[in-house]
Amino acid sequence: MTSHDHQDTGPGPLPVIAPRGEFDYETVPLLQAQIDAAVAVHGGVILDATNVTFTDSMFLTMLLATHQHSRLRIANPSPRLAHLLSIYGVDQVLHIYPTLHAARTA
Repeated sequence: MTSHDHQDTGPGPLPVIAPRGEFDYETVPLLQAQIDAAVAVHGGVILDATNVTFTDSMFLTMLLATHQHSRLRIANPSPRLAHLLSIYGVDQVLHIYPTLHAARTA
């Protein structure tokens, strides 16, 4: 099961989206729509990846595409997600922060 929390509060100018669960070809489009809506209004988004438990290549593609056309910050990726980002080298491209606070104040 996948759920999403959306918050527009906090000291940073970017809204926070905190997805939970697994993200693959079936669920990535729902998250992408939520991210696109936030980007359309705010020009970027903070993705709090604390509760992302599984991702596949579609998730990575979504992150890279979002990064290309907006201000994307990824906060607190789980160890599994951080490892995946590292394996594919996208941790060298994306803006990844150890905590939500660090992403908000960057």
